[in-house]
Amino acid sequence: MSDCSYSSEERKLLKNCCICPRRCHVDRFSGELGECKTGVNPKVASYNLHYGEEPPISGTQGSGTIFFSYCNLHCIYCQNYPISQMGIGEVVSLPRLVEMMLELQTRGAHNINFVTPTHVTVQVRRAIICAKEQGLNIPIIYNSSGYDSVEQLRLVDGLVDIYLVDMRYDNNQVARRYSDVEDYGEINKQALKEMYRQTGVLQLDKKGIAKKGMIIRHLILPGGLSGTDGIFRFISEELSPQTYISLMSQYFPAWKALEDDKINRRITVEEYQEAVELLDKYGLERGWMQSFVGLKGGIGV
Repeated sequence: MSDCSYSSEERKLLKNCCICPRRCHVDRFSGELGECKTGVNPKVASYNLHYGEEPPISGTQGSGTIFFSYCNLHCIYCQNYPISQMGIGEVVSLPRLVEMMLELQTRGAHNINFVTPTHVTVQVRRAIICAKEQGLNIPIIYNSSGYDSVEQLRLVDGLVDIYLVDMRYDNNQVARRYSDVEDYGEINKQALKEMYRQTGVLQLDKKGIAKKGMIIRHLILPGGLSGTDGIFRFISEELSPQTYISLMSQYFPAWKALEDDKINRRITVEEYQEAVELLDKYGLERGWMQSFVGLKGGIGV
């Protein structure tokens, strides 16, 4: 059984932390905190079987979801802001994180689903290696906001089976205003190319459960702020029109969004319909759409 200790290279990364695009250069072993407010040990808000993900992720037995506290984005409309911005949760050791993974497998989870792992990629890497040495054999999901560096993604190349990733913006000025990052567009697209290189188009088993590949989530924001046209064009032309898309209509003005006159409302039927039509425009036929009052239909699976 592994003692689950960091390798010398992993320790080096955490002592001068620049694993995510923020590149804070803090020494997490000394208790220094960067933009993600997370030290050397990860903070976990919850872990459990989750049935509300996309159908091939949740399946019939649930996704073994581990929610990490904090985030390297500061989205003013975050619907999980108590976790992502306020940091509700408990600091756990790597052996404890491994125990959670193995427990979820024992409970019948189809996969281990790391939610918001970007700022703890090194810790996740080591935990996966340790858990596999102790018998973990279900797929690993990296469930990310999409603000990930290519360098950090290569740390988990061969360890992550499925990328469940956001494409939030196609415009850096919008990303700066709403998520406090200067370069989301370029970083996000580079990250998705690397994720696609590692895993390719989503593959399902005979029961329709995800085995390997990528699902891209796109949340429709009010007023066209998501840049849906540019995002879908990128997916179709630079990844693959066979890419699975999860089109999300669930936006509502949470946290600080009520203070912003552009996003202090839900999306309209017209905004939803426009996004649906763009899927057809770019030949993106695989995936799922969240239901919307007044409209019917869905993307073929």
